[in-house]
Amino acid sequence: MTTQSTSVGTKQSLGSRIAARAGGGVMRVFLVLVGLFWLMPTLGLLISSLRDASDINASGWWKVFTAPAQLTTANYARLLENDTITNSLFSTVMITVPSTLLVVVIGSLAAYAFAWLDFPGRDWWFLVVVGLLVVPVQVALVPVAKLFGAIGIFETTFGVIIFHVSFGLPFAIFLLRNFFAEIPRELLEAARLDGAGELRLFTRVVMPLGGPAIASLGIFQFLWVWNDMLVALIFADSKNPPITVALQQQVRQFGNNIDVLAPGAFVSMIIPLAVFFAFQRQFVSGVMAGAVK
Repeated sequence: MTTQSTSVGTKQSLGSRIAARAGGGVMRVFLVLVGLFWLMPTLGLLISSLRDASDINASGWWKVFTAPAQLTTANYARLLENDTITNSLFSTVMITVPSTLLVVVIGSLAAYAFAWLDFPGRDWWFLVVVGLLVVPVQVALVPVAKLFGAIGIFETTFGVIIFHVSFGLPFAIFLLRNFFAEIPRELLEAARLDGAGELRLFTRVVMPLGGPAIASLGIFQFLWVWNDMLVALIFADSKNPPITVALQQQVRQFGNNIDVLAPGAFVSMIIPLAVFFAFQRQFVSGVMAGAVK
């Protein structure tokens, strides 16, 4: 009986090892195929942005693999000459960068206060912040539009920034507060015994330790604001809209100018991708730290 069970155990152990190895190889192949499939639209957009409009209308983007002479940078030269697209890119940067920085800075300060400072009604105020997470943006569009119109910031860059910051702060405070609360209390108490005030404690201890979480928040906020179209369509200046609205207007007004739309859409997409890959290490560290905690 013992010999038989040992033999069965050995067979199962050997079989499980073979299955694990086969499963690992199959899983890698599957993940590579998923990654290639996910990148296919990006590759198609890139190739389309390097083809002439007549070639785009005549055949699919994959035709370039048999006719590489179709590739040209003339579309990007025309894109740089298109004032609507170039101005919209500048407008998008002017909206996205302040919106991201303000959410990160204000959210970090508020999260530190909720995590480590004692003040009246702290827990109740934090519940209010959590409650604001469930408020959809669409519910606030009409009342906020009326408010912005009354105070004179409707269809202004400042108004769009204020809207994005207001709706980005609840998530930022919730995310960072939970991360900051996991910092060992002994570390903060030791810094206080060394004479560190709250501001120095925040900048010298909490911020370095919370760097991965702050980087993750910055990436999320940047991507959300850069790719936003709903808020920009309603609150942004109609004469100088962000890139998402500008591309939509180009499609509506000049539906056949694919030689401008394709490179414009690719530039609009590649910038947030570059930001993501630039901070990929911090993003992964923040996600893993949150998972461990």
